[in-house]
Amino acid sequence: MSRWQPDTRERLERAALDLFTEHGFAETTVPQITARAGLTTRTFFRHFADKREVLFFRSADLQQLFVDTVTHAPEGTAPLDTVAAAVEAASEVLEERPAWSRERFAVISANPALQERELMKMASLTTGVAEALRGRGVGEPVASLTAEAGIAVFRVAFEVWIRATDGRDFRGVVRDSFAQLRAVTSGS
Repeated sequence: MSRWQPDTRERLERAALDLFTEHGFAETTVPQITARAGLTTRTFFRHFADKREVLFFRSADLQQLFVDTVTHAPEGTAPLDTVAAAVEAASEVLEERPAWSRERFAVISANPALQERELMKMASLTTGVAEALRGRGVGEPVASLTAEAGIAVFRVAFEVWIRATDGRDFRGVVRDSFAQLRAVTSGS
């Protein structure tokens, strides 16, 4: 086995997701993942704290994308429009790997402990967005309500996109979902 390869993390990620899909998350071991990837267990732990992190390690990058988009939105942009722009920015990233997103969703949906961890990551994302809105001068409770609503739209739109069979892109689903939220909140 080679000591270093430029795509090590991606190979581990792919091997893990394949095994989680084939055998289940609980039944898959780190040695199985590393054997499938053609790497050592030690290499795995250089990249991930545990096998759950294979599914969640990109969460910090996603949160940073949300926060950066909110932080750098043009001055005067309404809070909900700012968060909608952040969700659209995230859609670009997720659309790069739709098969991965679908497989990841299936693995998480089949495991209550992973569902709990996903909810914790979403709560952290919501907190980060609310803090970014407050940093833009949005007061409370508007910052928290907007962050909660925006992340709820993100979660619902993601699930609609994952389950869709009509080939719609995530960005379109996000835009439709925000339009529906606006219609609901305007009383239309």
